[in-house]
Parts: sequence; structure tokens; C-alpha cells
Amino acid sequence: MKEGFIPSGSANIHYQIYGEENKDVLILLHGNSGNLHYFDEQIEYFKKDRLILAIDSRGHGESTFGQGSLSLTVMADDLFNIVTGFGFRNFDLLGFSDGGSIAMYFALKHNDMIRNLILVGANINPWGVKLHFQIPTFFSYQLCRLASVLNPAMANLNKEYLGLMVNEPYIAPEDLGKITARTLVVAGSRDLIREGHTKKIAKYLPNSTLEIINGADHFMSKKMPDVFNKVLENFLR
Repeated sequence: MKEGFIPSGSANIHYQIYGEENKDVLILLHGNSGNLHYFDEQIEYFKKDRLILAIDSRGHGESTFGQGSLSLTVMADDLFNIVTGFGFRNFDLLGFSDGGSIAMYFALKHNDMIRNLILVGANINPWGVKLHFQIPTFFSYQLCRLASVLNPAMANLNKEYLGLMVNEPYIAPEDLGKITARTLVVAGSRDLIREGHTKKIAKYLPNSTLEIINGADHFMSKKMPDVFNKVLENFLR
């Protein structure tokens, strides 16, 4: 395993690389408030056949926050700086939850760099999330905005994470037509993302395959790695 940091704008982005350099590249983007270790099961399963790049998104894990507020579009720019720094092209890109939104923002600008795109529990606007989860998230965000006056360090960090879910992403369905990479859209039957929203994403992506995993929730790749890894492996092959 190789590990380090790459500067991107005002932040330093932490990464880990697994596997051999002459293999196909698979890049992993974790979700909100997570880190690259979310994908430990996928890294262990796929590292024998692929070169895997796992990233801590800006302000997450060991990556620094940088200046300004967290933004999915800025994180997509971070990804571009990282892959160009390593000279990667024609790679497979997997994004989970917020990582899926980052992957879509990246693909809208750099579709030609992606061979296969995998979107896991992703959404294109905040209301793609089921209301029983999104409404408490909205109120928690407002509370953190108020609490930041009393405890800036902790409240501001929580506010930034929650703000990503309340204020982003906003990708027009029609814009998904610009992403021509072969794409797997995956969600669980008990996902936090509304099934109709997931189906809309798959519908507007011109070269997509939809997979709803029965009995799985939003965190299927962590909780059901055997099932998820087989779905991913079949798609990549």
C-alpha cells in the first residue's frame, strides 16, 4: 500500500493506493462524514486485479479542510487534480452517496477520462433523499448554524457536513445526458434515496444499467459486501 497527500487548491488530500501499477485503475469516493476506510471490503476484494486509489474527500478523514465552505463541486475539482497528478486516464470511478454526486460533477466536466462509472446510493438534488431522513437533517443543519456561535470548532464542522446534504447537489436531469460513460446505478430496496429518484438518474444517463439490491439499505457496500462486490464485479467484467 502506498499512502500520501496531494495538494489541491488550499487543501491537502489524503490518498491510499493498493495493487499493481500495470492493472486497470478503480477510484473510490466515500460518502458524507466518512473516509476511505468505508471501502475496506472492496479494497481487499478487488486489489488483486486492479490498482485502487481511495481518497479522503476534502475536510474528511485525514484530508485538510482548506479555505471556504465544503462543496461537492470543489471536491470534484480535487479529484481532477489528483488523477492528473498521477497521470490516470480511462479509469473506473465509483462514488457512494455524496461521493456519487462528486463523481457525477466530475463526469460532467471530464467524461472522456472515465471508462466505467458506478453510482451507489447517489442523488442529484437534496429532495432525492427520503423525507424521514432529509427533514431532520435540515433542522440539525439549522441548529448547527446557531450553535456555531457558542462552539465554533465542533458546530462548524457538523454544519459543513450537514450543509452538503441540505444545499447540494443540484444537477439537472437533462445534464446527465452529457455523461456517456458506461454507468452502473445501484441502490438498495431500503435505501435513504427514493427509488423513483434512483430510477430517474438511470433513465437520464444514456448508457446506464440499474440495479436495485433487494433487502439492502444505503450502506450496502459496507453491510453486504459479498453481494455488492459480486454486482460490481459482474458490471466491470
